[in-house]
Amino acid sequence: MQIGLIYDTFDAYPWTDDAPPDADAEYEPEETVETLAAAVEHLGHEPVRIGTAFDLRAQLDAGLDLDAAINIAEGAHSRNREAYAPILLEMAGIPCLGSDALTLSVTLDKAWTKDLVAAADVPTPPHRVYSAAEEVKADDLPPFPLFVKPRYEGTSKGITPQSKVGDVAALRREVERITMTYDQDAVAERFVAGGGEFTVAVVGHDPPEALPLLQRGVEPTTDIGLHALEHRGAPTADENWSYELRGTLDLALEERLQTLTLRLFEKLDCRDFARADFRVDADGNPWFLEINPLPTFAPDDTFAIIAELMGRDYVDYLAEVFERGLRRLELV
Repeated sequence: MQIGLIYDTFDAYPWTDDAPPDADAEYEPEETVETLAAAVEHLGHEPVRIGTAFDLRAQLDAGLDLDAAINIAEGAHSRNREAYAPILLEMAGIPCLGSDALTLSVTLDKAWTKDLVAAADVPTPPHRVYSAAEEVKADDLPPFPLFVKPRYEGTSKGITPQSKVGDVAALRREVERITMTYDQDAVAERFVAGGGEFTVAVVGHDPPEALPLLQRGVEPTTDIGLHALEHRGAPTADENWSYELRGTLDLALEERLQTLTLRLFEKLDCRDFARADFRVDADGNPWFLEINPLPTFAPDDTFAIIAELMGRDYVDYLAEVFERGLRRLELV
């Protein structure tokens, strides 16, 4: 089969001078594309490198024909940007691995996702949405400290050490920074402290499989996840941060977080692969932060680390994940 690869590399979009400093943080190094291609070849199929959703549109107009596609393209310039590629593929009748356009659009919206998650009986910190600093009122707020982030971004875009706020003045400052810099709403949620930060990956379908947990380092002075402070383009990305592994990862916690993640995966109609992030409080209670059904497959990130922990070659393991998706699509 010819399997198209849709992706955004770091140099995919011409950003203007007023773009956020971390505008390209969600995109991929060329090594990720090489890994995807190697996994497809490992399965005995031919990878066809397409590029962005905009490249896909142009090539479809020119008569591109594929048997299937693997989409990890984040898109640009819209809260619907993650839906661009799967919608084009759906219109062209090309089966696609991963979640569909609706799931990708909904899960990019942190506020809507939290509402759906709460309805699925998964604990998530209470939150408020603000479109301007003037909307912040001193009453009817979740207890401080709060954590402030853009509503429609991933890969920790918009996060700095000042994202954790302790009073109304700091909250207004951060809401103004987010709304002005990223041209979108800000979400402020109760900051969960004390018990560490964890990520859970899921692969497969009917039934999906929750993979072994990864514990994330936490920067000790802010209690913010180290990955959030070191993301590409962050003003603090090059600082020499120290970190701690807060809390204890035992079997009971792992099983609890895996159960919650599988519930999220089903509730949000995810397919083939996803990753969910949690914080655990000082009493050991887990709290959902966000889910990413369009995760990176970079050779130094979550899925590669999990493959290493399982003693698997990464290309071989990723090929297995993709083969599960092809079976769901009834292509193998």
